[in-house]
Amino acid sequence: MGRLAEILNHLQQGNSEMVSNLTRKAIEEGISPKEVLDRALIEGMNIVGKKYGDHEIFLPEVLLAAKAMYAGMDVLKPLFLKEEVPHRGRIVIGTVQGDLHDIGKNLVGIMLKGAGFEVIDLGNDVPPEMFIEAVKREKAMVIGMSALLTTTMPVMGKVVELLRQEGLQDRVKTIIGGAPVSKEFAQEIGADAYSYDSANAVKSVKELVDEVKERYGGNP
Repeated sequence: MGRLAEILNHLQQGNSEMVSNLTRKAIEEGISPKEVLDRALIEGMNIVGKKYGDHEIFLPEVLLAAKAMYAGMDVLKPLFLKEEVPHRGRIVIGTVQGDLHDIGKNLVGIMLKGAGFEVIDLGNDVPPEMFIEAVKREKAMVIGMSALLTTTMPVMGKVVELLRQEGLQDRVKTIIGGAPVSKEFAQEIGADAYSYDSANAVKSVKELVDEVKERYGGNP
């Protein structure tokens, strides 16, 4: 078994100490920090996220895996700083008002941080106005919203509408996700993107940020 596969496996088992040690060994063996991040840590959390979504594992196992990923990230962070990896941008995320589910949102936050974004996590039960205040205060380029209840999905539309009213819809992009949410619903409310899992969310956020940067040359 290769070193990256070892890290990936121990991450899924939630073994923080082994993930930390093996990440250090991988770097000593000449594997690049980015490769460890992409092919072991992020890939491992993607697998964990899918297993959780398929009800193969439960919340405690997800949290242990996330802790193990952070242990690996702690080893990599100084190396990324040394390489002066460019900061990709600032993202505001939260579970919408009336909804207390946050594991999917938390996984997306972990993945976005791992991909180089600064993540401002507003938590759960977040009112529409709080999303707007946060993007203005933090000069964020993307709002990520999660919902697990069909009854809270309309709140996502209110956030998109508030952005329009503030004239921010071009400078701040929106992405939505969660079990009852669909691509069709995203189009219906005017959201810019829909994500079906954490890996897809990272890909979509990258595209949205690139779009804003291309138009405005950086944060709004």
